[in-house]
Amino acid sequence: MVEHVSSTRARLIGDVEVFPLSLGGNVFGWGADQAQSFAILDAYVGAGGNFIDTADVYSAWVPGNSGGESETIIGNWVAARGNRDRVVIATKVGGASGPDGTRRGLSAEVIKADVEASLTRLRTDHIDLYYTHYDDESVPVEEFLGALDELVRAGKVRQIAASNISPARLTAALDASERENLARYVAVQPHYNLVSRDTYEGELARVVADRGLVAVPYFALAAGFLTGKHRPGHPAADSVRGAAVEQYLTGERGPRVLAALAEVAAAHRVEVGTVALAWLAAQPTVVAPIASARTPEQLPPLLAVADLDLTPAELAALDEASA
Repeated sequence: MVEHVSSTRARLIGDVEVFPLSLGGNVFGWGADQAQSFAILDAYVGAGGNFIDTADVYSAWVPGNSGGESETIIGNWVAARGNRDRVVIATKVGGASGPDGTRRGLSAEVIKADVEASLTRLRTDHIDLYYTHYDDESVPVEEFLGALDELVRAGKVRQIAASNISPARLTAALDASERENLARYVAVQPHYNLVSRDTYEGELARVVADRGLVAVPYFALAAGFLTGKHRPGHPAADSVRGAAVEQYLTGERGPRVLAALAEVAAAHRVEVGTVALAWLAAQPTVVAPIASARTPEQLPPLLAVADLDLTPAELAALDEASA
């Protein structure tokens, strides 16, 4: 069992208590080597965090990597610290590619094989939250839910969730779980932030709310854009994601959002990124945004979301700026 989160802001995903900021492990083995990753993980847990997000495909996009590097680093850290019962580990299946470069998908055979590989890399006997990383419409929902149900019944997975899934397929999966008495999704992981609202708000968010799920958004800081480090007319901050933020620097919306964030941040004497995360954490169904750090020094403004409450007027101003 995972120990209780000390923060009074602890949130629930199903029956699991989590810190209100999930630490993204996508940079482990990419923007941070193992020593740096250990330092980041130590600092996060030392500040009261317990919710670590990764995937079996992290970070296959890096030359020389094959995927699973992040899971391996997290597993080595958990083994070195002896703290498995104090952290909630979320990972994903369905994003890894086969020899031909296409995704391996969500067949029962793939799920059963890939969970064993993840468990080995994570050096654990169970995964707390196991996501289907990308939907695979070639596989009936009953097939992949049946495979996931077997993992839950065997104690290898505690709860299941979905990332990158359409409202229709999410509804079909929830209906199948109830109809067939199979393990049921408890959460979704959507792309969602102040400059990408339509990727979650609308039908998907309605399904999540109506069916009693929660959301754990990724790209919570829009690849670093919502930290305020990237502004029109200024050189891009030193970042492995620098090119990814260029799309937000064109047009009026991005700069308008940054200006609104800066005004609220000044009022609370916090950093811009903290306000962006606090807006996200305040949205209906959101339980914990995901954000990553390449150094321990980048963590404090992320962790500060646990102690920042925005006023209704501030939330409304940010809504208007991002509309």
